[in-house]
Amino acid sequence: MLNELEVSYSTLKRDIAFLRDRFHIPIVWVAQLRGWQIDKQCSGSQHEVPGLWLSSEEIHALLTMQHLLSALDAGRLLQPHVSALQRCLRQVLESGAALDAHVERRIRILPMSARRIDLPQFQVVGSALAHCRRLRIRYHARSDDQVSEREVSPQRLVHYRDNWYLDAWCHWREGLRSFSIDAIKDARLLEQPAIELAETELDAELGAGYGIFSGKAVQTAQLRFARRSARWVAAERWHPNQIGRWDHQGRWLLSVPFADPRELVRDILRHVPDVEVLAPDELRDEVLRRLADGVRGMTG
Repeated sequence: MLNELEVSYSTLKRDIAFLRDRFHIPIVWVAQLRGWQIDKQCSGSQHEVPGLWLSSEEIHALLTMQHLLSALDAGRLLQPHVSALQRCLRQVLESGAALDAHVERRIRILPMSARRIDLPQFQVVGSALAHCRRLRIRYHARSDDQVSEREVSPQRLVHYRDNWYLDAWCHWREGLRSFSIDAIKDARLLEQPAIELAETELDAELGAGYGIFSGKAVQTAQLRFARRSARWVAAERWHPNQIGRWDHQGRWLLSVPFADPRELVRDILRHVPDVEVLAPDELRDEVLRRLADGVRGMTG
């Protein structure tokens, strides 16, 4: 057996111990066979040895969770809870590998636009969601550089493009809003119960448009990408309700809904000069205006 496996006796013993301890496989020594086998008393049970390779979605989910937990904790309030969950995640990631192998060292997740959040504020928001309570927040809106105090009913947390957002009913604005967690400068838990909205209502208001910007007045952007960019864009998901197709010249035609053009314009500009805005005219004009402003800023 050792020659067939091309291992030493000590390596074989370590591997058997690994199968017993990590995967709880009931391997026993059988003197008559002068070898090991699964205990016949447990033969009625199935024993599957987990494989090392996970799907790309599973690997991304596990490693992203590890990254998020590490970023949130910063060695402070959540340490006892976070460390236990991180150990469980690490054990799953290392299943099927040698004990000294660390899968996370071989796979990297690079958050490119993550903004630092204040852990105490995040914890208060999480408590409000868990207990269905209202929040009073002091919020810094970067769009106009104004700070306002609001009372909100939290609905759900959203992790989008490496940042956290709170979908909530704003009692001041009397409507649904998305608040960037890192822009919440102060959060206090209130005694009043939060109003709870149906998931369908949240998706209809906040998920209909493009990206993180909400609104019910949804339009459809018609974009055309040149062949050299089309191969990349065709593999991307810009919106759950997007529609894409190839034209006879090998260009990619993409239709995406949007309510607020700001985020969509930024994504379009990433593909200049290989993208053309076919409709609506207002979106095309906004892209041209941003390009012109950029040129003037570079030359002036």
